[in-house]
Amino acid sequence: MKWIKAARLRTLPLSLAGIIMGGALSNTNEFNPLIFWLCIATATSFQVLSNFANDYGDFAKGTDNDNRIGPTRTMQAGLISKNEMLTALVITSIISLALGGYLSYLGTQLMETKYLVLFIVLGMASVIAAINYTVGKNAYGYSGLGDIFVFVFFGLVGVLGSKFLIAGGLNWIEILPALSIGLFSVGVLNLNNMRDEHNDKANNKNTLVVKIGLNKAKTYHYFLISFGVLFLLIHTLFTFCSYWQLLFLLPISFLIKHLKIVQQTTVNKELDSELKKVALATFFCSLLYFLGIYLSC
Repeated sequence: MKWIKAARLRTLPLSLAGIIMGGALSNTNEFNPLIFWLCIATATSFQVLSNFANDYGDFAKGTDNDNRIGPTRTMQAGLISKNEMLTALVITSIISLALGGYLSYLGTQLMETKYLVLFIVLGMASVIAAINYTVGKNAYGYSGLGDIFVFVFFGLVGVLGSKFLIAGGLNWIEILPALSIGLFSVGVLNLNNMRDEHNDKANNKNTLVVKIGLNKAKTYHYFLISFGVLFLLIHTLFTFCSYWQLLFLLPISFLIKHLKIVQQTTVNKELDSELKKVALATFFCSLLYFLGIYLSC
């Protein structure tokens, strides 16, 4: 049970949103179910690895303490020791690399070798990024770079990488939904960092929110969500087949309401409940985008 808690399964929908969107962009003639499910498994392993690393890194740096607003983590609660978590990090890293390597091989076996090398490198980079967010002296999550890494790996790599492996190619217009998922994912991170602003500042975790302040972070959040919606709408306009493709607008309505709540909130703790809403809205937006395209085209 303690390992399930450490894995933080509630974070999985957001990490899978990019894979589902990548599947949505693969038409029915190109779609490879085996590659799709391998992408799901690989993304899950990367997310669990990241969660283990965050548990370890934030506890080691003292950021996980009694002043932290979010859920109590396993090392903070004394459920998992340092050595146990280090062992889990090694095992999960190996599993992630194995899944990523096998996925890269199957997805590129009919292509030039350079594509296999590219995806193996991306897999290794994903493992390094998952660990180095909070672990180590140069953890990028402590220097305000988390937003960039989340945007790249959850958005661009997650959507475009999975689409390429599933369908064997890319179209330029597919950058738009990749940008959307990346922006929504950064929005979740930004919410998390707004919630933890005071504790992060006290523990030298210099997130972007700590650097620019809460008011500017709210404006930044508004643009993240708004442009995420806009890019999806533009992609739908360019690829429109039927009104089924507008199904994704259902969770988008929750995001619009969410923006009003964020702008009106004056107590950081009140943002905690919004995290789940944005993560689930992103997941269902991808899922309905997938369904809409497959019902239409």
